[in-house]
Amino acid sequence: MTFNHHSPSTFQAYESRRFRQTPPKLRRYPHILALLKALEDENAFICIDRHFFEAMSRATGNPLPADDVFENDDFSADFCLSIGGDGTFLRTARRVATKEIPILGFNTGHLGFLAEHSISEGPEMVRRLAAGEYTVESRSLLEGKGIGEGMKAGVSGWGFALNEIAILRQDTASMITVNTRLDGMPVASYQGDGLIVSTPTGSTAYNLSVGGPIVQPTAPCWVLSPIAPHSLTMRPLVVADSHIIDIEVESRTDTYRVTLDGRSLILPIDVKLRLRRAPFVTKIIHTPDHNFIDTLRTKLLWGISKRD
Repeated sequence: MTFNHHSPSTFQAYESRRFRQTPPKLRRYPHILALLKALEDENAFICIDRHFFEAMSRATGNPLPADDVFENDDFSADFCLSIGGDGTFLRTARRVATKEIPILGFNTGHLGFLAEHSISEGPEMVRRLAAGEYTVESRSLLEGKGIGEGMKAGVSGWGFALNEIAILRQDTASMITVNTRLDGMPVASYQGDGLIVSTPTGSTAYNLSVGGPIVQPTAPCWVLSPIAPHSLTMRPLVVADSHIIDIEVESRTDTYRVTLDGRSLILPIDVKLRLRRAPFVTKIIHTPDHNFIDTLRTKLLWGISKRD
């Protein structure tokens, strides 16, 4: 990919929700402006999401340097820059969807597992992109589909998840039963608060908080992790991502809840779910020296001894 006036690379910058609700601390603005200046210096064609453009322009008192301002999913680009946190990165992945545009995540918060680079690294990362000093890693997604007469057209919206799809009880103290099949073969009836079906990327998210295993992000598998199971024999299960997972929920209520990367849906109890691997991937940009184990150690303090 070249960076020049004759063949400009296109960058897509996405908004962080905090820019639309509460402006970020002033110390973040110079880093964001420095990132945009670095893109200008590389003769990149810069497209910016309208919400982000307007919020940042108000906060800084000057319009951002943008060649184009877009809304919704009306864009094309060679690279996407996600500025915010992991939630912003997930929203960026949702908007990129089938375009499979590589995403580079900049973290303006504290942890940033998906948005792994500090916003202060912006100019250096732009230089690396221009020099071709990066790798692209493909991450699998889950596709979720509701089946049943109670499933209204379009109710699920964007039916894909980069982290996980969770089946949960409604706001009641009663347990639910999540009957699960793999390619039609009965696996288990999970009784408890629900079930998480996690991608390898999501293994360090909701899945980890309920005791599920950490999985290498490129591994071809899903993780089924029960939430507060009513049986000691119910443990997380790792299965190949080539399987089709069919789910049927039993509950004392008429509805249950499904979340896709935190986006909630309330479904009638007679609606079944079918989960499978999505026909596209999310592409994440890394530096050549990126290492998953190092990320675990840095972000989660995994395997760190108190004596270290």
